[in-house]
Amino acid sequence: MNAAAAIAIRDATPADLSFLVASARAMALETETKSLAEAVVTAGVAGLLARAERGFYLVAEQARRSVGTLMVTYEWSDWRNGDFWWIQSVYVTADARRGGVFRALYAETARRARAAGAVGLRLYVEQDNARAQATYAALGMQRTHYALYEALF
Repeated sequence: MNAAAAIAIRDATPADLSFLVASARAMALETETKSLAEAVVTAGVAGLLARAERGFYLVAEQARRSVGTLMVTYEWSDWRNGDFWWIQSVYVTADARRGGVFRALYAETARRARAAGAVGLRLYVEQDNARAQATYAALGMQRTHYALYEALF
């Protein structure tokens, strides 16, 4: 991929379903060595695309080809009387990495969050993913003092 090619950011549509599913599955395999069931991820992506109150996906394009995506979901904060926007399901195709794709996705997300009155952006990252952590820090994000816990059902 030509790193100099302009990066365009747009809202995902149902026509992007296969790209979004493939990206989510590739990200899980690369970062956590998890093989996600295609049918489950397809239903999950379609579920968010159908319900804007849950969040949205952005797609990055270069030379009219999808090269990256991220998902935003919302978390209400009673402490701040506003929504945090959670950045999730970040993926950039291997040939487009280190070319500003995530930076462009992040910038557009931050612009939209500010315009919507969000109180901030949050994301989680694998503890051993030093490259991603460095990228987030370079964008002005800071590590918090919270640890993430979950209970799966």
